[in-house]
Amino acid sequence: MITFGAIFDAEGRARAVGPSERVSRKDGSWLTGDVRLDGRRGKLACLQAYGKWGCSFVDHLAGDFSFALWDEASRRLICARDQLGVRPLFYAKARDDRANDTWFVSNSLAWIAAQPGVDLALDDTWIADFLGVGHCLDFERTVYRHIHRLPPAHVLTLSAAGGAVRRYWRLEIGDPIRHADPRLYTEQFTELLSRSIADRLPAGRVGISMSGGVDSSTMAACALAAAGDSARLVAETRVFDRLIPDDEERFSSLVARHLGIDLQLRPMDDQTYDPDWRSRPIRTAEPTIAIVNAHPELMIAQEMAAKASVWFHGEGPDNALLFEGRAYLAWLRGRGEWRPYARAMAQYVRGRSAGEWLRFAGKSAGFGKGAEIVEAPPAWLNPDLVRDGAKADRPAHPWHPDALASFGDPIWQAFFGGFDETPGFEWRHPYLDLRVLEFMLSVPPIPWARRKFLLRKAMHGRLPEAILKRRKTPLARSPLRQAIAAYGLPALSGGDPLRRYVDESRLPAGLPAEDELDRVLRVHALDHWLNQEMHA
Repeated sequence: MITFGAIFDAEGRARAVGPSERVSRKDGSWLTGDVRLDGRRGKLACLQAYGKWGCSFVDHLAGDFSFALWDEASRRLICARDQLGVRPLFYAKARDDRANDTWFVSNSLAWIAAQPGVDLALDDTWIADFLGVGHCLDFERTVYRHIHRLPPAHVLTLSAAGGAVRRYWRLEIGDPIRHADPRLYTEQFTELLSRSIADRLPAGRVGISMSGGVDSSTMAACALAAAGDSARLVAETRVFDRLIPDDEERFSSLVARHLGIDLQLRPMDDQTYDPDWRSRPIRTAEPTIAIVNAHPELMIAQEMAAKASVWFHGEGPDNALLFEGRAYLAWLRGRGEWRPYARAMAQYVRGRSAGEWLRFAGKSAGFGKGAEIVEAPPAWLNPDLVRDGAKADRPAHPWHPDALASFGDPIWQAFFGGFDETPGFEWRHPYLDLRVLEFMLSVPPIPWARRKFLLRKAMHGRLPEAILKRRKTPLARSPLRQAIAAYGLPALSGGDPLRRYVDESRLPAGLPAEDELDRVLRVHALDHWLNQEMHA
């Protein structure tokens, strides 16, 4: 990630700072940012779109972007973030001794935190959420109370009148796509994914993060078709030899041989946990449990960057193709669409395995309404900081409620934030292309979302049958816990900053249970981060 920044001063002028290249127009307007638009266009296209459509120009942008645009004529700084929040954007206002306000905008939280006059008081709510659930439940908060994160699909406008934030886009789907010929579903999906990949291909080699599952394997097959040359693709699979049972090597190797692409198998047994993590000179912008293996990840990133400047990640289908068969059937029944209902019901019944029927029978014995499990806050968290989860800001979708709602969850910010820390190359997400995402969400869940039938059918004849028949299975046990069992956790440094949030006497002694591990690690990560802040 190339850092960019913009400063809007008390005189109503803006200037761009940082190593990111700035593009300009003859009238004095300019744009700086981190921009990849569909169709292989970039910053200049953003500036041209603003010249054509004015403030509504963001409605015409699709891709991964965060930027600051200075309009010389209106003396406004317009800052925007892409629809899903793939690229980050932060902002803060600082006030000097003469009560003059200066605004700072950047894709780097650390850069803003280092600017003069920015208040670095901690946000207790952000920290409590981090300790409790692993990520903040509000889009706009950061670990610093006075530094804000611009939510996805929002625009921040700075002018002499102050700052204003508005939303410019929502992820929405209407009625399901209806095709009389089932082949049209797979053809359209393959066409859209191939177009998404083509828009994201670099000039040279591209890397594929490949697990051997159907998502990454489908992405690899379409990337090969788009690149036209297997020599342009390199894949990497993370495998375990000792810590846990692991069959990723077998499946990913099968895909690589079938497609004829280069594959590196990377053993992770000794890279999952760094026993010296507390003594490493590595700082993160916010507390994160990724700090416990940040050093080996940096070494891995250097090797990956030497192979390709862009790597593809296959996140997206797990959420977009979440199977919500009963919600879909209820919606059809409620609308009186009896012919589609009968067809969908027949497909629903035929598609159930014996195991699924047993689970369904168990749910039915409880009248089909299992009790919602709400995870209690950890016993060691200061109870004054506990709060309810963030509420949805719109009604549930009538036939795909959980799938659509999942893309409005702030957990995506934590997910994308992990990629921001990777130096030397860029991660891109073909399944999160808006064209692909909206299509996956819009196909009828029966039959296309059950066990990702859409992908499996689309790849029939293009991937090995063993991949298409492979079921998604959870890890047998946590490799991180196995590694920590061998090395142990370092002692907490404690002190007043940590005691504000955590009662150390209530932390579990010894190696935490598997379901408690992440929570305990978050305490250690916060303790380490607070100590770094105190000694910065």
